[in-house]
Amino acid sequence: VQLQASGGGSVQAGDSLRLSCAASGRSISSYDMGWFRHVPGKPREFVAAIKSTSSNAYYGDSVKGRFFISRDNAKNTVYLQMNSLKVEDTAVYYCAADPTYCGPSWSMYDYWGQGTQVTVSS
Repeated sequence: VQLQASGGGSVQAGDSLRLSCAASGRSISSYDMGWFRHVPGKPREFVAAIKSTSSNAYYGDSVKGRFFISRDNAKNTVYLQMNSLKVEDTAVYYCAADPTYCGPSWSMYDYWGQGTQVTVSS
């Protein structure tokens, strides 16, 4: 499965953004999906993950209550709604997919998209 993340940009603190991760090559309906972010010099950070059936979603501590992951299997797309953005949310955001794993360990995901840059200024 190929993944394409989009929707990044430059915003002010307090603004909202919605990232999209469009899949191709295979339906994501049987895949658990995740979002991670990375700042150079820091470890890759777990942001959110959602089960294939949307029955469960998980969030990193730093984004709980502000970010929301969702999916539309009919559109083969996963979304990350980011609200109340902070300067520290600045990073490259990546989406990932795995047929069996849904959680915070990036190394467990088999498929990755290219990143989309999110820059939050004060």
